[in-house]
Amino acid sequence: MRKIILPVLALMLFSSSFAQETKKENLPQTKEERRMAKLLKSATYPLIKSEPMSGVIPVNDVTEKPDPTMKYKLLFNVSIGSKDSAKIRKVNSGLSEVGRVINLHIASGIPKENLEVVVVVHGMALFSVANNEAYQSNFKIDNPNLVLMKELEDAGAKFIACGQAMAFLEFKHKDLLPNVKISITAQTALFNYQLKGFVKYDESTED
Repeated sequence: MRKIILPVLALMLFSSSFAQETKKENLPQTKEERRMAKLLKSATYPLIKSEPMSGVIPVNDVTEKPDPTMKYKLLFNVSIGSKDSAKIRKVNSGLSEVGRVINLHIASGIPKENLEVVVVVHGMALFSVANNEAYQSNFKIDNPNLVLMKELEDAGAKFIACGQAMAFLEFKHKDLLPNVKISITAQTALFNYQLKGFVKYDESTED
């Protein structure tokens, strides 16, 4: 009997310890993490609503506001991407940031029709703008970016894929979402829109 009880007791202790560790992982661990969680709870989503990290934290007593009658020409350079099995299941943080910046402008009182957004995509970020079939072929899961991409496109964002990156990654035109345009290179697309007066916003190249 003792031979049976000891392994069972050990298993119970291990299970209890594992449950406590799992519970800890699901809760904010530090004061800063608790503060951030509280902030995110208060976030608003004036236009792009599907991605939690695209939220806007409300600010009281704002004394500096942008001119809502101006045209805002926003250019994004997104090359974030990863083959990491955990990260490919999440929305691309570069695209989340595009959504956040759009929401920030709307929250600041700028009408949607005064925003002109161009997103140049290259590097591993190409997989984030792939159609579901191509994404599944590479990663065996659905593309987690599809809902956010639809929202961004509905908000008027234009997406341009880098042809050089496509060649290196053996990416075909048919692998892209239908509305994604193709440039011979990301660089000429970026320079072209900057010369047209677009303000370039760079996102990190690592994820």
